[in-house]
Amino acid sequence: MTVDAVGGVWRYAMDLAAGLQASGVHFIFVGLGPNPSPAQRSEAERWGKLIWEDAQLDWLAEGPQDLADLPALLERLVGEEGVDLLHLNAPSQACGLKLDCPIVAMSHSCVVTWMHAVRGQEVPAQWSWQKRLNREGFDAADVVLAPSRSHADALEQCYGPIDALSVVYNASQAGAEIAQRQPFVFAAGRWWDEGKNGAVLDDVAGQVEWPVQLAGALKGPNGQQINLQQADHLGVLPTAQIQELMKAAGIFVSPSLYEPFGLAPLEAACTATPLVLADIPTYRELWDGAALFASPRDPASFVEALQTLIASETLRRDMGRKALDRAKRYSLQAQAQAMLQIYDAVCVAAEPRLVLSS
Repeated sequence: MTVDAVGGVWRYAMDLAAGLQASGVHFIFVGLGPNPSPAQRSEAERWGKLIWEDAQLDWLAEGPQDLADLPALLERLVGEEGVDLLHLNAPSQACGLKLDCPIVAMSHSCVVTWMHAVRGQEVPAQWSWQKRLNREGFDAADVVLAPSRSHADALEQCYGPIDALSVVYNASQAGAEIAQRQPFVFAAGRWWDEGKNGAVLDDVAGQVEWPVQLAGALKGPNGQQINLQQADHLGVLPTAQIQELMKAAGIFVSPSLYEPFGLAPLEAACTATPLVLADIPTYRELWDGAALFASPRDPASFVEALQTLIASETLRRDMGRKALDRAKRYSLQAQAQAMLQIYDAVCVAAEPRLVLSS
């Protein structure tokens, strides 16, 4: 399985590997892009073998030439490690592969659907190569996965029909309701990403009664940056500390313009934290009836939703319980079972058939 240490792919890969250990699935993680932290290395080695390669991620590449060596690299590792199935966490990584083993390609996000959702436009000409590589990757994979029906629909809207496209929801482990909470609003994300919509949340922070605390990077690997004026920035925090803040927060908020799934709201919901979410297709699909929604481009809409919850402890408790109940649909066990069925199906389909002569 290909992984990276920068975004949500890491959490997805580790949780999936943990969920499939009991089923006899053994993982070899092939890391690409910026190096992992010592804590990330240690976590990966709990669930499998970690190999980190000096190879680029498509969304950090300046052009297709930066990815030209990846097919040979993956082919070599598949042969050396005796791999039965290749799970790619970016469809573009399937381009140019010549392998006998089946290929599963997961589209966690892409610049094409990001541009469509965040800026309402086609991908610029200088990034058109990414659209081409993704399209070739979809065609090369035996199965293409999306983490929500909304993202699957966005993929086909932007790329056209995709054969063997399936949905497997992302997952997290639901916990228990937390009784003691503190009066602050919490949010977590890569705030340098325009799609996370941090500017709106910073505006909101000056208009609600409770402090708004943000965890996550303000500067991205390619120099993208956001400056916060009113929200309390907590910095880049370890996963365990973020989880503790989610448990303590009175409200969790996500104003994202673009989320193929959105693990942070799920992780918050697993602690029965009430949710205020951007009214986008993905969040409606996953959380309708279990969260309050606000227009992602309208700070006043978020202020109204947050103030509604701030004003009523009873409503916060009720919405927290609804969030926790909904989170149980997206369990690690459900994800592992769905992925195991896909792995089994593609491996069986790849087996050579016995032909009997008469």
